[in-house]
Amino acid sequence: MQSIVLLLWLALCSEQDLRERQIANTLTLGAAACALAYLFVTGHTWIGADASEAGWALALVMLLTLPGYLLGRLGAGDVKLLGALALATDRMHLLGTFIGAGVAVVAWLLSRRWLWSLLSQKVKNRLKQLSEESSKKQPFAPFLLVGFLLAAVWIH
Repeated sequence: MQSIVLLLWLALCSEQDLRERQIANTLTLGAAACALAYLFVTGHTWIGADASEAGWALALVMLLTLPGYLLGRLGAGDVKLLGALALATDRMHLLGTFIGAGVAVVAWLLSRRWLWSLLSQKVKNRLKQLSEESSKKQPFAPFLLVGFLLAAVWIH
């Protein structure tokens, strides 16, 4: 049940990242505040891991994302989204999400032209931020959604 809530939240973040090329602070910081409040009240994360796991996961997020943010490869919304995810989950879910997102990015880049040719014009218009003609910087939240889904299936 907890994973479903996180999947829905990631889907909302992904949709907004696809449409607007940014994720609202209400989605990222709001989720982080809720995860932090839940952590303080219950003593464990949203998925049931120890509070120390959330701390280690947040440290990993900072280690993995801040260099990308400083180099302009990741947006601030992506860093905040992963920070909120870290507070709600644990190291395994976070690393699985990150690795799964990397696999999804590579798979997308390798098959983008073929997959794009299969889509209807309506879907292409909706996902125009993922087209090859758009900027080289792809929205990352949809790949994080796929990564979290892969990690959740793999862990459970």
